[in-house]
Amino acid sequence: MATYVSLVHFTDQGIRTIKDTTKRAKAFIEMAGKAGVKVRNIYWTQGRFDLITITEAADEDAATAVLLGLGAMGNIRTETMRAHTAEEMDKILARMK
Repeated sequence: MATYVSLVHFTDQGIRTIKDTTKRAKAFIEMAGKAGVKVRNIYWTQGRFDLITITEAADEDAATAVLLGLGAMGNIRTETMRAHTAEEMDKILARMK
């Protein structure tokens, strides 16, 4: 399973309905699970980003579909990065010529 880290900003709509943020997070976890994506953690943060999510997906298409569906709801905007463990990075480096 590939790991993804998403840096999240609330939209105007998302901040207006901030009191529902934990309910929306639970709904996201369920939605992601149905698509084969596991939500490892969701953190509400202070500073430049409002949330950080850590998810795992079997493939990039599943991860992308879940995050696009989430964004389409209008409460957040995401910036997502593929994250590699040391073991994964060693395999990548071994492929270098």
